[in-house]
Amino acid sequence: MSVIEYKKVCVNRQEQPVLKDINLTVDAGDLVFLLGRVGSGKTTFLKSLYYEAIIASGEARILDFNLREMKMNQIPLLRRQLGIVFQDFQLLSDRNVHANLEFVLKATGKRTKGEIESRISEVLNYVGMTNKGYRMPHELSGGEQQRIVIARALLNEPKIILADEPTGNLDPITANELMQLFRQIASEKTAVIMATHRTQIAEGTPGARVLHFENGNMTEGAVASNRLFED
Repeated sequence: MSVIEYKKVCVNRQEQPVLKDINLTVDAGDLVFLLGRVGSGKTTFLKSLYYEAIIASGEARILDFNLREMKMNQIPLLRRQLGIVFQDFQLLSDRNVHANLEFVLKATGKRTKGEIESRISEVLNYVGMTNKGYRMPHELSGGEQQRIVIARALLNEPKIILADEPTGNLDPITANELMQLFRQIASEKTAVIMATHRTQIAEGTPGARVLHFENGNMTEGAVASNRLFED
């Protein structure tokens, strides 16, 4: 079942063309890597999926939403069905892990206190952070903070996870551990779309799809053997 369909899509930022003629279908459970240099359009593509970058032309559908015909009151409904993982974490620094997750659940839906507690426990256990709910963000390592961000993205049981350079600030061992987590998420039929410039991550993920971004164009194919985008 397809969760994203783009046909001849062009995306502008500040009225300037950034991406052109994008054709793509993503199915439930796909693990898709976006590879390209800084400024090649990877982040713009991700932003187009949650309606922060506006599609100028073409046909674009994500889940049950037509991105060319979106109304403002539909944007929160779309974003609640997506899980977004940022490189810079964006955790609330004035509250602990549990309160960070509780804040999201209270803001995005009506749940009882028992339901909130149960869901927080479930996602923390899933990402291997069961005993970290009382910790403040600054007390966690970078890898631990990113696991909490993934837990936050999973709270509302999204059908698609969007990750923008989620391992960019992490050492190779920690990055590999997080990739195992993303592979597990995809194996459970949640589509995962990840922008990265670290080609070795894509190389180490058999069965993943790879989209290359360059000069406003997107092509699908194997990982480049010369590792152009690696640190």
